[in-house]
Amino acid sequence: MLKTEVTLEKIVNLAKRRGFVFPGSEIYGGLANTWDYGPQGVELKNNIKNFWWQRFVRSRFDIVGLDSGILMNAKVWEASGHIESFTDPLIECKVCHERFRADKEDFKEHAHREWTEPQNFQMMFKTFMGPVEEKASTVYLRPETAQGMFVNYKNVLDTETMKVPFGIAQIGKSFRNEITAGSFIFRVLEFEIAELEYFVKPGEDDRIFDEWLEEQMAFLLDLGLKKENLRLYEHPKNSLAHYSKRTVDIEYKFPFVWEELTGLANRTDYDPASGEVYVPFVIEPTFGIERLMLAVMCDAYTEIEGGRTTTTDSTKEVEMMMKFKYHLAPYKVAVLPLSKKDELVRVSREVFNKLSKHFATSHHTSQSIGRRYRREDEIGTPFCVTVDFETLNDQAVTIRDRDTMTQERVAIDEVVEVIKEKLQN
Repeated sequence: MLKTEVTLEKIVNLAKRRGFVFPGSEIYGGLANTWDYGPQGVELKNNIKNFWWQRFVRSRFDIVGLDSGILMNAKVWEASGHIESFTDPLIECKVCHERFRADKEDFKEHAHREWTEPQNFQMMFKTFMGPVEEKASTVYLRPETAQGMFVNYKNVLDTETMKVPFGIAQIGKSFRNEITAGSFIFRVLEFEIAELEYFVKPGEDDRIFDEWLEEQMAFLLDLGLKKENLRLYEHPKNSLAHYSKRTVDIEYKFPFVWEELTGLANRTDYDPASGEVYVPFVIEPTFGIERLMLAVMCDAYTEIEGGRTTTTDSTKEVEMMMKFKYHLAPYKVAVLPLSKKDELVRVSREVFNKLSKHFATSHHTSQSIGRRYRREDEIGTPFCVTVDFETLNDQAVTIRDRDTMTQERVAIDEVVEVIKEKLQN
């Protein structure tokens, strides 16, 4: 196997070519820092979200789920401090009017320019309800999912048999009007957050904070990320968010820089509540789905030695493979008839129908079998099932393993159980 150098350019190129991520509004000139998720991308995102939901909601007795609205009464954001404090310092070049965040290093590369004084830039997207654009009808697209869980705290207590400590979990869209977005899907305007609000008794928050930090790291390792690509970053007291007593990020070694992958905040009792004997403190583990997806793709990206570039040249070409963990692979199985002959396609569809009841399965007939194998390697499909002319006689198919390239002949009636066993290993 070759030594793989993972670059953002390689990930971006593969992501578009193989249907993971497409530029938003592309045929109309695009819209900066917006992205659409193709056939492989939506499956990968859903696998990450399902793994998170299974881990933190379905497998725990002390956490329940929620799906709150994107639009909320503007008073929610006043009470939470977002209207006043959810800002970034903005500076602008007086000549070219290019804008940067004053608290980031980017603008220092252009120290020769003449800058305006920093101004607070409101990061929430503002819109209006109804036909008249006036202050009374102002609403905001939520910049985080947390507030929906806070305003439904009492509703959850009234409808569930929950006692502190307990948590409310949500996966949902959030929107931030970033000054400088970019780095592919790392920092975007529209994104998904998987977030927990875990309510604890004051005085127990420090211990439970440390427990959640361990649980976040364990989740990332179980997701399949490499330990050497993860590290902790403790936020200095003078740079904490307006609601936080303590914040620790788990950073990932992205191709461009070490950067935040998940965050953990101790919000204490900042968020409003009433009618309780005591106001619970809140421990908030936060996971950005797009950043998890990018990290997973970077970890999975592998280069291998392929065939010769030409029949007269001994040079081997470089082939790409996404070695996703089985539980994250967009498709677990691809069914590939050896040719487009009607009888092979008919049997291959029968095999597809058997497999698709149990696994995410694809079916492809175009191009040579070699090119189809290569395509499945590039999108990370663990197993290819080939239907050939012998299948018509022996009612068996060939299973090809993505990682070992080994091939095994299996009876059609046994193929589901064989794949199940392989996916469990």
